[in-house]
Amino acid sequence: MLRCAAVKRLLAFSRWLDRISDWIGVAAGWLCFAMVLLGAYNAIARYIDRGGSTHLSTNAFIEGQWYLFSAVFLLGAVYALRKGSHVRVDLIYARLSSKGKAWLNLFGTAVFLVPFCLFTWWVSYPAIARSWSISEQSPDPDGLARYPIKALLLVALVLLLAQAASELIKNLAVVTGHITGDHE
Repeated sequence: MLRCAAVKRLLAFSRWLDRISDWIGVAAGWLCFAMVLLGAYNAIARYIDRGGSTHLSTNAFIEGQWYLFSAVFLLGAVYALRKGSHVRVDLIYARLSSKGKAWLNLFGTAVFLVPFCLFTWWVSYPAIARSWSISEQSPDPDGLARYPIKALLLVALVLLLAQAASELIKNLAVVTGHITGDHE
């Protein structure tokens, strides 16, 4: 059985990780706002460009919108895990007790999420390292550098693992009876 002092320290660490994920969620929200503004600008600029040769929109703006979408998706996954708003099959989960939910969350995080993050890192790292070593650029005229957005995948995986650790701590505390299932 876990000692109460150790559980309190682990839960404090979990709360610290949760605050980081909350901050990431706010940042992803602002990135989403920027993405919408850039998308609106791109649409208006393309409409205006049809009538003449002003060229208000460039590949950099279009790629910038794609990069913002990628950042929102990658960082939003961390926040979604924090808030428990990722997709689940609720047929069984909704009927479980708090401890049953905690057991299922522990299993899913330990067996699926953590290995997925580690495997994705292992598979992605060589390609991302190569992209950085050659300062990979977009092949399109006026395109953006590709290596920073590729590196964001590794950052997101680390952040997702950190939030997974927080979820493991909270669910373990529920299973061992140190906190109730409504730990939010």
